[in-house]
Amino acid sequence: MPQLEVDGAALTYDDEGPREGDGVPLVFLHGWTANRRRWDHQVAHFAAKRRVIRLDLRGHGESGGAGVRTIEELATDVLALLDHLEVERFVLVGHSMGGMISQTLTLAHPERVERLVLVGSIGRMTYSRGRGLLMAVSTRVPFRLFVAANIQRAFAPGYPREEIREYIRASAATPREVVMTLYGAMRAFDVLDRLGEIGTPTLLVHGYYDIQLPVSQMLRMAKAYQNAEVRILDAGHELPVEKPAELTATLDRFLTGARA
Repeated sequence: MPQLEVDGAALTYDDEGPREGDGVPLVFLHGWTANRRRWDHQVAHFAAKRRVIRLDLRGHGESGGAGVRTIEELATDVLALLDHLEVERFVLVGHSMGGMISQTLTLAHPERVERLVLVGSIGRMTYSRGRGLLMAVSTRVPFRLFVAANIQRAFAPGYPREEIREYIRASAATPREVVMTLYGAMRAFDVLDRLGEIGTPTLLVHGYYDIQLPVSQMLRMAKAYQNAEVRILDAGHELPVEKPAELTATLDRFLTGARA
């Protein structure tokens, strides 16, 4: 597995698919406490015909490094990797916190982003009452319990319990310092008033049962975009793994310009 040293962090990444494939490379960015494997279904599909890049963000999965205090710092990591790989223009696909990174990168470098896909993400972090209470007690409960409560809420009702337990175990392996520092970075994230600057063709995909970042927040955000499509799927917050085939098909239609 290749790695790139960026500002004290060894970033683990995958770079798959044909270099001269269909269209510019796809860049997949995972969310808070997750890792690059969240995108397995999408990568397996798209890497057959175009270049696909994904990474473990610093402190997550197989990447090293401590937590950072701003989403901009994570965006800098991603851009450093793309520069290293000599990828000038690309499509960004970001889930949750990865969508925050994607919006940040697009605002800073609109000339490099051909299309933008936000999966279960928003432009300003606003918590529901339940999530706010959970975050308020986060420093007073055992770390694994805090992680478990967050991950449990991320899935729609009826999702298999054993699979949820596997995701809880994987998320709890993320160092506490990384988890809590990035929680602060997400809490401070706010680009909502700048989204009207983004003219990049944008797809916003959200789960109807998402209680982490409710669909109502995404719909308010969608109004700010110049050129946005919205798709709502029958899922919770973890769309890449709850509805992998539906999400992949939705991305495919958007990338080829087809209409549902």
